Amino acid sequence: MIGLDQIKSQLKAFFIEVGELTYFTKRFFIEVVKRPFEMKEFLRQCYHMGNRSLLLVGITGFIIGLVLTLQTRPTLMEFGAVSWMPSMVSISIVREVGPIITALVCAGRIGSGIGAELGSMRVTEQIDAMEVSGTNPFKFLVATRVLAVTLMLPLLVLFGDAIALFGSFLVENIKGNVSFMLYFNKVFDALEFGDILPATIKSFFFGLAIGIVGCYKGFYCKKGTAGVGKAANSAVVLTSLLLFIIDFIAVFVTDIFYDL
Repeated sequence: MIGLDQIKSQLKAFFIEVGELTYFTKRFFIEVVKRPFEMKEFLRQCYHMGNRSLLLVGITGFIIGLVLTLQTRPTLMEFGAVSWMPSMVSISIVREVGPIITALVCAGRIGSGIGAELGSMRVTEQIDAMEVSGTNPFKFLVATRVLAVTLMLPLLVLFGDAIALFGSFLVENIKGNVSFMLYFNKVFDALEFGDILPATIKSFFFGLAIGIVGCYKGFYCKKGTAGVGKAANSAVVLTSLLLFIIDFIAVFVTDIFYDL
């Protein structure tokens, strides 16, 4: 059985980590607006995190579109509502499925990569060497990566949504002989600006969470190779939990605005 002292120690460790993560986030917002701006490193990170994630996000989005349509079509056929398939799939993907699945995929690829990269730099004392040489490692390593993920994730979400809708169209074209023009006319008739804007805004917060947690775990990695693995693993776990919390808050706030 878990003793009272163990529960207290776990709660204490939890609140300490929350405080340290909050301070880390505050420091990011301070450093990101200070000169000099590391534009070259920022652009390199945008390419590394954005362009190199396109294939994985595209494959994931394509499979989501296929599976969602294949699973839903028989049920809609029972109720004679198969004509609503493009509208239902497009709203589901754009509002919820596309952003959260893309964010989780990027948390696994980008978040763990950042944690492992910065963790190995901490273990091999490269970060300490940067501090001794007068370079600001937080600005060069952390601010550029967090900002790159924050800006790239909404673009990856839009790309994943488009591929998912194309996958859904292929199923409808094969199963129901629906043309490309007819399918996407129904898609754009169903979508409104109020569907796309909240999903895009919360994608920025998803990217911020992935970048902050990955950099935090790697920047304060414990010594040893085991610490690098733990940093990468805990970055993915904590980021995934934060993504669901942010998604719940975003949906709750959006629902309030819809009711007004």
